[in-house]
Amino acid sequence: MDFWNLAIKILFLSQTTTGILGNFSLLLYYVIYYVEHTLKPTDLILMHLMAANALLVLSAGVPQTMVAFDLTQLLNDLGCRLILYIQRVGRSISIGTTCLLSVFQAITISHRESCYKGQKVKAAKYIGCYTSLLWVLHMFINFIFFVDIFIKGNRKNMTRNRDFEYCSIVGKNKFSDSLYAALVVCPEVLSSVLITWSSGSMIVVLYRHKQRVQHIRSFHVSSRNSPESRATQNILVLMSTFLAFYTLSSILQGCIALLHNRNWWLVTITRLTSLCFPTSAPFVLMSHYSFMPRRSLVWIRNETS
Repeated sequence: MDFWNLAIKILFLSQTTTGILGNFSLLLYYVIYYVEHTLKPTDLILMHLMAANALLVLSAGVPQTMVAFDLTQLLNDLGCRLILYIQRVGRSISIGTTCLLSVFQAITISHRESCYKGQKVKAAKYIGCYTSLLWVLHMFINFIFFVDIFIKGNRKNMTRNRDFEYCSIVGKNKFSDSLYAALVVCPEVLSSVLITWSSGSMIVVLYRHKQRVQHIRSFHVSSRNSPESRATQNILVLMSTFLAFYTLSSILQGCIALLHNRNWWLVTITRLTSLCFPTSAPFVLMSHYSFMPRRSLVWIRNETS
């Protein structure tokens, strides 16, 4: 058992550390590049995605790592709610921006001619408005988490305390739970459906494009060499990673909710999988996006010349 406890501690510490370094490194890259250049719409969405993932890793990964190292109950009720509020906002923004990225890319490749004729600046402006609206909307919706503090009603409406090991909440109101499920869980499910639909649409478009290219007898033209196809394939890799980890995490959380006796292994694995996408997303982008090495080489070339 001591070996497994040590392994769990190392896993949580490694996951949190790599998640923080990866998301903040990529976020810093986008911010520095944004100061001197105009970001493409996809890059602007990815910058917000990295910011949301960084918040999620900080608010969830750090407390869970503290629990792994037996540092528990360090926050009062208000502090616990604040940490959980940041977690919910980060998760909602991460799902929302991933959905926006997938839908935008699907629309872009299906209307390629109209999207690349002087519409990039306008699209970037609209994307900025959409992402800002996502932040404001989810920050407002998740404020429901603080409703219980102001409700002084009948104690019969209050359920048992919820213990998160690193902190606990005094009580939960059934009305606020139902309202939270309607305003947060339902949009998350809808976002997952939109991601699946848009990813399927991109696969169909890529397949048709590949079929058309096969009729062109040239060694220099192929779907793999197309910038639009490469960008779409990179987005598809990110979407597949999101859907895989999000589906697995949702199934495990559902199992915990249905089981009366919480299994330690099930809870631990669920916590690890819930941070897999925020932790792996920046490294998926770094390994598949070719624009980062090119921009770095251009910068190095300018500095040395």
